[in-house]
Amino acid sequence: MNVQEAIEKRRSIRKFKSQAQAITEEQLLILKKAIQLAPSASNMQPYKFIVVTDEELKKNLVKGGSLQGFISKASVIFVGIGDPSRERWFKVDIGIAMEHLALQAMELGLGSCWIGAFDEEQVKAILKIPPNLRIVALMPIGIAGQDPPARPRKSLEELFIDNYFES
Repeated sequence: MNVQEAIEKRRSIRKFKSQAQAITEEQLLILKKAIQLAPSASNMQPYKFIVVTDEELKKNLVKGGSLQGFISKASVIFVGIGDPSRERWFKVDIGIAMEHLALQAMELGLGSCWIGAFDEEQVKAILKIPPNLRIVALMPIGIAGQDPPARPRKSLEELFIDNYFES
């Protein structure tokens, strides 16, 4: 699979197969490497990623984090955290790293879903994240238990403007 195919096939997966079909350690290492290789402003990599594989922690994230229940069925949940005092672009940098993660997961035949709706303070408490750090996103990854169709996208004409903005 090439990058274009991964981009075209990637979907938000909200149903994972059982933990009996968990991802392998080799796949987990490949996913971590995708994050490590992501570009960041001034190559500062102003982030950390918590890799949640513990079943109880995943269940607690659902209960205490106002998250969708499907995440507890994922093999792993990546939690992207950054330090706003260290780099002003930390959210963008984490976003880039998370997209690398999503595309790498797709290439490995795994499903993922970007999670931006969560109770940050509760997730911080569950994962013992210091108060000065910010959680940007969570990404559950596992064996996809669904194959949703592509969702409609705006046309190229609606998305792009040539040269300068005109109202």
